[in-house]
Amino acid sequence: MRPALSILPPALRAVLALGLVLGASACLQSPLKGDPASPYAPGAARGEGVDGLIVGHRLMAAGEYELALKAYYRAAAEHGTSVDVLSAIGSADLKLGRLGQAEQILRRAVETDETFVPAWNNLGVVLMERGKAAEAARVFQTAYALDSGESDAIRQNLRLALAKMEKPDYAPPEDKSFSLVRRGVGEYLLLTKQ
Repeated sequence: MRPALSILPPALRAVLALGLVLGASACLQSPLKGDPASPYAPGAARGEGVDGLIVGHRLMAAGEYELALKAYYRAAAEHGTSVDVLSAIGSADLKLGRLGQAEQILRRAVETDETFVPAWNNLGVVLMERGKAAEAARVFQTAYALDSGESDAIRQNLRLALAKMEKPDYAPPEDKSFSLVRRGVGEYLLLTKQ
């Protein structure tokens, strides 16, 4: 028995072969190459990613502290370990209950920039959580002085630390500890720790 294509004239066989080759090459042209007319997404992202600090701040506000920490690490890889990044990582560690890590990172932050108020305040919060009220009071005093007394939250943190120093068993009826997290240039968000 002869194949069906062998009965066709050679010119028609050439046209069919050319059609098959063109059809196969069209199949090989993948939408992953970034064809602008293609309805499919390209294979690799070409746009700019959102800054890890911004993503981390949004995740912190949403209560996703582990994801925020990962975003802050990404920001550290992109921007280096600036005082903003260190303070943000320390704040995330604080929210995750990793007090030793938070203290270590926040101490590095205040060494990097001794005038960065949120790092001083958050270090004070960590020290309070670790039961180091005297050192926390000194740290809150530094934060309060650097802030020129403009933040009510830092003033309240300082009051709580001083009260804890005077009366270690002191517990006001609605004792809430506060932490101040940097959200951007000059903008702060007060978070309560429940």
